[in-house]
Amino acid sequence: MKKTIIGSVFMFSGILITLSLIITAALYVPKITEWRGSRLWFAIFGASDLGSTTESLTLGVPFVIGLLLFGMGLLILLKEYFDVNCK
Repeated sequence: MKKTIIGSVFMFSGILITLSLIITAALYVPKITEWRGSRLWFAIFGASDLGSTTESLTLGVPFVIGLLLFGMGLLILLKEYFDVNCK
């Protein structure tokens, strides 16, 4: 039961972090004038080779942390769901 709660908290935290960053970047996209690739992903990750005047949020590290939390929570929940040695 403890692992189910831990997995749920990790998964919810990861979803909350990742989706809040995607929504923030989507709201910021209309303000970007110079980008490379997708405007949404550029707003999140940015690019260092476009100079110091780039208009990016550079939130790649928190975005990846949110994805990792989601993945860890999902793995914990799947392990608990398919555990054959249930007591």
